[in-house]
Amino acid sequence: MKPIADYSENQLTALLSQLKTQYKEAQAQKLKLNMARGKPAATQLNLSNGLLEKMENYTLADGTDARNYGILEGIPECRELFGRLLDVPPGQIIIGGNSSLNMMFDVISFLCLFGTGGSKPWLYHKYCNTPVKFLCPVPGYDRHFTICEELGIEMIPIPLGEDGPDMALVKKLVLEDKSVKGIWCVPLHSNPQGVCYSEEVVEQLASMETASKDFRIFWDNAYGIHHISEEVPLKNIIKECEKHGNPNRIYYFFSTSKISFPGAGVALVASSTENTTELKKHMSAQTIGHDKLNQLRHVQFFKTPENILHHMEKLAGDLKPKFDMVADKLEKDLAGSGLASWSNPKGGYFVSLDTLPGCARRTIELAENAGVTLTKAGAAYPYGKDPKDSNIRIAPTYPAIDELKKAMDIFIICVKIAGIEKILENKTK
Repeated sequence: MKPIADYSENQLTALLSQLKTQYKEAQAQKLKLNMARGKPAATQLNLSNGLLEKMENYTLADGTDARNYGILEGIPECRELFGRLLDVPPGQIIIGGNSSLNMMFDVISFLCLFGTGGSKPWLYHKYCNTPVKFLCPVPGYDRHFTICEELGIEMIPIPLGEDGPDMALVKKLVLEDKSVKGIWCVPLHSNPQGVCYSEEVVEQLASMETASKDFRIFWDNAYGIHHISEEVPLKNIIKECEKHGNPNRIYYFFSTSKISFPGAGVALVASSTENTTELKKHMSAQTIGHDKLNQLRHVQFFKTPENILHHMEKLAGDLKPKFDMVADKLEKDLAGSGLASWSNPKGGYFVSLDTLPGCARRTIELAENAGVTLTKAGAAYPYGKDPKDSNIRIAPTYPAIDELKKAMDIFIICVKIAGIEKILENKTK
């Protein structure tokens, strides 16, 4: 396809008129299609319906009745199952409720209120006019940024490359500024670009010098086994931190939200023995224990790490046609146009698309008025401020494939309209 920017003004005007006719036809269909969030479709959820069947029993291997109080850190069988899956010592795992996001919020809240390892609470700095700062690879996960905003933590955007965050910038900032207390990381099939951290990046994160002794990595490995077209290895961050003498640096989060049921899965945090002991102390004031029956239910359903991975192969079989179709449509209708670029993730839940600068909000507005809901513009950046107004997150997982095709057709029309409008606007300046 010839780059749209090379068209004459008359050609652009004529093409825009054709596209707006197509757009009005799409509006007339009065569709309601949702590509806003990474929700599993019913076909994926159905694969876990065995969790809803009657449990085999309620007793743990040591005779404990899972229906009763206790076991703050989670049942041993569940910690063993996920420890083997993730190559993390079970004794360094705490199993929580259904949400890893909940556990992330709690951990940061504990650090704000109580500090860690004898350091002052992070909120202390607020009253000394020294803000607590977090490094935020971008584009990134909007919920991470919401946590920081809610707690008054200043966010510093860090460019995210093909192998992870810009480590030259990360190392510079953590070494020169002791108010930088942490970094968010989605290390495998990142949200939304699908970036996978290289071994070198993981090692640098684990070994780098930091001005703040209580600097922490929030390792949200949400898509750690969500391979769709290709399995990608990830260096073990917990082992790397231990190897380089920084065992307390890491908080590792994982959940079954997109493995079993988002509203009824299990989540975990893993860290050093010192950190997990500290976390359990704070948690003991918050709860006597999380849902052990749900933990046991997951153990009885999956039984082994190998069975979990086999389950993920089934999920990938459901997702791959959707991701392939999105890639095919983008390639067919936008490749060479100069109006957009996009990621081709090997796994995860999203496709990241960049429009021409200044076109994301307009594209999303057009799509919404034609019945296609997308995540709001700027969501993948701290404070919702995309400096180029160009990034759009596409979530192909929830719609049925026929609906997804319709949504993508409309979305591509909107990308083209917004892009051509911007080109014409620039030509008249």
